[in-house]
Amino acid sequence: MLDYFDASLIGLTATPDNRTFGFFNQNVVSEYTHEQAVIDGVNVGSDVYLIETKISKKGDKIWKGQYVDRREKLTRKKRWEQLDEDVVYSNKQLDDEVVNPSQIRTVIRTFKEHLPEMFPDRKNDKGEFEAPKTLIFAKTDSHADDIIQIVREEFGEGNRFCKKVTYSAEDPKGTLALFRNDYYPRIAVTVDMIATGTDVRPLECLLFMRDVKSRNYFEQMKGRGTRTITLDDLKKVTPSAGHTKDHYVIVDAVGVTKSLKTDSCPLERKPGVPLKDLLAAITVGARDEDLFTSLANRLIRLERQLTDKEKEAFAKKAQGKTISQVAKELLNAYNPDILENLRLRVEQENPDAAPDVKTEKLNTLTSALQDHAASTFNGELNTYIENVRKIHEQIIDTVNLDQVISTGWEKDNKDKARELVKSFADWIASHKDEITALQIFYDQPYRRRDLTFKMIRELADAIVADKPTLAPLGVWRAYGLLEKVNGQPKNELMALVSLIRKVAGIDAVLTSYDKTVDRNFQNWVFKKQAGTLKFTEPQMQWLRMIKDHVAASVSVAVEDLDYTPFAENGGRGKMWQLFGNESESIISELNEALAA
Repeated sequence: MLDYFDASLIGLTATPDNRTFGFFNQNVVSEYTHEQAVIDGVNVGSDVYLIETKISKKGDKIWKGQYVDRREKLTRKKRWEQLDEDVVYSNKQLDDEVVNPSQIRTVIRTFKEHLPEMFPDRKNDKGEFEAPKTLIFAKTDSHADDIIQIVREEFGEGNRFCKKVTYSAEDPKGTLALFRNDYYPRIAVTVDMIATGTDVRPLECLLFMRDVKSRNYFEQMKGRGTRTITLDDLKKVTPSAGHTKDHYVIVDAVGVTKSLKTDSCPLERKPGVPLKDLLAAITVGARDEDLFTSLANRLIRLERQLTDKEKEAFAKKAQGKTISQVAKELLNAYNPDILENLRLRVEQENPDAAPDVKTEKLNTLTSALQDHAASTFNGELNTYIENVRKIHEQIIDTVNLDQVISTGWEKDNKDKARELVKSFADWIASHKDEITALQIFYDQPYRRRDLTFKMIRELADAIVADKPTLAPLGVWRAYGLLEKVNGQPKNELMALVSLIRKVAGIDAVLTSYDKTVDRNFQNWVFKKQAGTLKFTEPQMQWLRMIKDHVAASVSVAVEDLDYTPFAENGGRGKMWQLFGNESESIISELNEALAA
């Protein structure tokens, strides 16, 4: 159709593949990469956390004579049976022919245990960890049901905590709206429904429990996590969030980030339409491309599940054709190469015919091709296809227990972290003589008392304006991947103070500034009270307020005593009442001592 018109063609796509480039003769007019979008603040980047278990990697073996459950995939009815032969299954057969609940539980339990490592600042008002909004990608609806049950058990939560968002779920659109806008559910499990084309901006974690072979599809799935969101909107659904969403985490439990990807597109074009309806549509005369490709895809999947005897029964009802032959005929009906050959044939056989005549003859040939592919289907075959897939069962392996082989951040993350830490240190070194705040850090220790909140704010703005990727909280996380850090910064500016102290050699270990202030405060009080001076409890309460203010704002000035929290406790007058003429010298001493 695109070739028929002589107008200029302009293509816009988020996930181009080789066919896209080929169609437009590699004429790329403009390109806006994900990396550039992250730099511009349009998208956020990702970190990859790996979970590797024994059975996820290699599968296992159930010995002859063991008693196992067999479960129908669709009805989930179970029966108990003793195996009359050994069953060896690979990791690729997991959750299809064999379900190992221990493997699912091990992944989910490990995921839960390491969430605080991935999101270390997520504590609610009660000091309890708050799980970020998480999307789990499952292989099938049945697999999704198994995951949901185990997630609820491992997290010790009810039904509202974890929900399924698939085409077969009850009210999937309503559940998706809750996942996007409300506190619950915290975790959603999907197969294909929200893998592409759906925005859930508060989403901060993607857990892959299925592999993906299509590069484009994988990029689209990752795209669910790249959406930006303001801090106020994020806190509406995740109250413990201390800063705006600046990255998301991919948790890879199946090796999806390492597996070989192709540029192929999924054949499934109608994921929400039951197989029964596809069969009925083609039987009554529907001939659209999405119907043909989706039906071919379902038949290809079905072939892998059927026994030889069931395949023979299929052929008898399908005019002697195998399942693969029927699927091939469906795909050939819209194969561009075959359609092009038909067009050339019409041109060669009718060189002098009018364009309308040629078009009519081509339409006749393509319709015949489609009708031939559809002629295989009839009431008897349709009924057989619909019923035969229902009887297939999964073996439930409760014999073999899974175990974690390794967990941790992907190696590439550490390489990126080293590069980010070096870039930050280089930036600080190259600007230390021209920015006042940096000059103070690199000067004599007593000068650090002159540092102000405004100076740190201006320094942070200068860094982000020049190099957006060097945002302080991102650099802090990079350090956390490479070495032990002490505490977590309360905000971006305090993270920046701690980072500069580390780069300038003031602190050997990267330490959150509030912990540094606490330590220095204890030392200052101890020295002051080493002689005859002893602070009263009202004085100590006031000193602690000053200490907390410095931990959040770098320094304290006399003017600050007119504002919260000092004003509610008597302001300047109260301090002068408690400390008399020593008030200003104490403020000066604390500014110097706490910044040491």
